[in-house]
Amino acid sequence: MKKIAVIGGTGLQKLSGAEFLGESFEETPFGMPSSSLQSVRLGDSELIFLARHGENHTILPSEINYRANIYALKALGVNQIISVAAVGSLKDNIKPGDFVVVDQFFDRTHKRNDTFFGNGIVAHVSFGNPVCPQLHDSLIKAAHAAGAVIHNCGTYVNIEGPVFSTRAEANFYRNILKADVVGMTNLTEAKLAREAGMCYATLAQVTDYDCWRDKTEDVSVGNILEIIARNMNMTKNILLEIVKQNIEQVDCNCTGSVSESLITPIEKISESEKEKLKIILEL
Repeated sequence: MKKIAVIGGTGLQKLSGAEFLGESFEETPFGMPSSSLQSVRLGDSELIFLARHGENHTILPSEINYRANIYALKALGVNQIISVAAVGSLKDNIKPGDFVVVDQFFDRTHKRNDTFFGNGIVAHVSFGNPVCPQLHDSLIKAAHAAGAVIHNCGTYVNIEGPVFSTRAEANFYRNILKADVVGMTNLTEAKLAREAGMCYATLAQVTDYDCWRDKTEDVSVGNILEIIARNMNMTKNILLEIVKQNIEQVDCNCTGSVSESLITPIEKISESEKEKLKIILEL
């Protein structure tokens, strides 16, 4: 079966017609993932769900063990990742309740372990187009088929958090960066997925207008949770449509990223690091 990972909140794995296959929760060379990895069968596909903030939402964005999450999915044979994430809108026409299929990121983080490399291994992965074009297009088709209000592209500013933006920051992202949405998690996942040679795309759920819009109440946790709950069924329907498409990988250039980017000769890498990264380096 083809394996597709879904990183997001809890509850997404309860899909109509899905057969529960089991769960695993094993330590990686980078520590434990955020949650157990729950697998369901849907048609000819296996969907593997991971709750990025933990099963009870106990992990801050800066505390997420992103490396362990991506490594654990790679170890299970996943090569396609769909990230479902809540974001704030930076544009009037992108409304709470809408979805954005992000195609670019801007990094404002400073506390993250966001590479598998180092410790004697140097690699520079190409990241000009940070999401898989094929998976991106498939998400757009699935969202349209499900009847969602969808924006086909957008730039996601990844802030450190956990506090929301100041008004000055939000206006900088809007007016100077010309960004579309703001969030706290997805860029780090996208970087590591690319280093691991995995396809990655983001389905962003718009929950608020952040704090830049004078005529709208500033973002609050209550507002975010309300929109997420309201959009849960639509998000599930989009995932069901993705499975129906039976996506195949065709020259997307995501999977070959590691072999093309490694600078350190394999024979110069220590045996301990080779063992630690054998599934990333595909040794």
